[in-house]
Amino acid sequence: MARRTLAGIAALAAASAVMTPTVAEASPPGSKDVTAVLFEWNFASVARECTTTLGPAGYGYVQVSPPAEHIQGSQWWTSYQPVSYKIAGRLGDRTAFKNMVDTCHAAGVKVVADTVVNHMSAGSGTGTGGSSYTKYDYPGLYSSSDFDNCTSEINDYGDRGNVQNCELVGLADLDTGEEYVRKTIAGYMNDLLSLGVDGFRIDAAKHIPAADLANIKSRLTNPSAYWKQEVIHGAGEAVQPGEYTGTGDVQEFRYAYDLKRVFNNENLAYLKNYGEAWGYLKSGSAGVFVDNHDTERNGSTLSYKDNANYTLANVFMLAWPYGAPDINSGYEFTNHDAGPPNGGRVDACWQSGWKCQHNWPEIRSMVGFRNATRGQAVTDWWDNGGDAIAFGRGSKGFVAINHESGSLTRTYQTSLPAGTYCDVQSDKPVTVDGSGRLTATLGGDTALAVYAGKSSC
Repeated sequence: MARRTLAGIAALAAASAVMTPTVAEASPPGSKDVTAVLFEWNFASVARECTTTLGPAGYGYVQVSPPAEHIQGSQWWTSYQPVSYKIAGRLGDRTAFKNMVDTCHAAGVKVVADTVVNHMSAGSGTGTGGSSYTKYDYPGLYSSSDFDNCTSEINDYGDRGNVQNCELVGLADLDTGEEYVRKTIAGYMNDLLSLGVDGFRIDAAKHIPAADLANIKSRLTNPSAYWKQEVIHGAGEAVQPGEYTGTGDVQEFRYAYDLKRVFNNENLAYLKNYGEAWGYLKSGSAGVFVDNHDTERNGSTLSYKDNANYTLANVFMLAWPYGAPDINSGYEFTNHDAGPPNGGRVDACWQSGWKCQHNWPEIRSMVGFRNATRGQAVTDWWDNGGDAIAFGRGSKGFVAINHESGSLTRTYQTSLPAGTYCDVQSDKPVTVDGSGRLTATLGGDTALAVYAGKSSC
């Protein structure tokens, strides 16, 4: 498969997501709804991170990259071209995967598996687990009759049949309307559930009819498992994200696109009614993010390369009560196709190119803020008409963000009880007086965040 085609696979993969059940989860079940997406981390490294960082920080979930056997190659997108449903990818074998799930559970962190079920591979060869394959023929799994009749690439997003029956960047497109295919996909997902997986991100869901995904989900041993679908919104396109909310969450790409525009070029004051009022999906059905592995590479969203803009956007997302947030945690890249350093082994954060955004102090500290303020409405909004904003989350928390170039000193009205709190952004104490007022000085491109239960630094 051509390099463009291979890279495009993940890009379009990020554009689809769908689900199905009688019981749809509105954001990840449980009291902790933040997911750390450890992109292309191997399973042993994920297990260690659950214990050392994710559990203690209050992350509810970790999302791991596709575990199935895939085509060989160092590029990241090889993970998105499965050749069998054995757990035998570059990130670890079945034993390593099971150990990771068990270790994360022991740390209080649930596991979401990125799941590629729209398509198989392009080309032919031997997979990472030793399976031989050719496009449309995966011995013991699928043969040519299990794929859609359209063998040309998708070229018309205004045509539903073209989007859902033709090939995403040249990858063999499974006929998910077939009984055998549905049963086989459900079998793979049930195998992951048997190993303790708590939910799935459905890659390229847009390219699978919502009814097909609903049928597959109904066959799961746990049909109410968390289900997050990748369906990229496109104005005027035949397939829209709202079609998929009946079965689970849908990733709201517009949220990330607009955050980039606001933080780069507009005023943070505009964020006062961010969310459904902007035309997005209902909050309870939306998966949100500042960036993901596709968008950080194609430039459609902010990324780690945007420094303070990126950091503050993540602070805002975690403080703002809309959707269920993903924190993208990947690695430095100059080449779009570059695979993970050390084949996915993370010896330490901030070494060998690993960015570990989930562990940046400004971001990690906001996970506790989000958990503590869950269910609280926005109160006490303030802005300067430009790039300085502040708001409370009822009597549970308060955040201020100064995206101006200079420092800002002011007294904020909050709904917090009087007392001393720890500003988790600066790790310094902050006092709230008997009238709920808080006085602080924020340097340019910094934030302040305090919440009930965090009184000492």
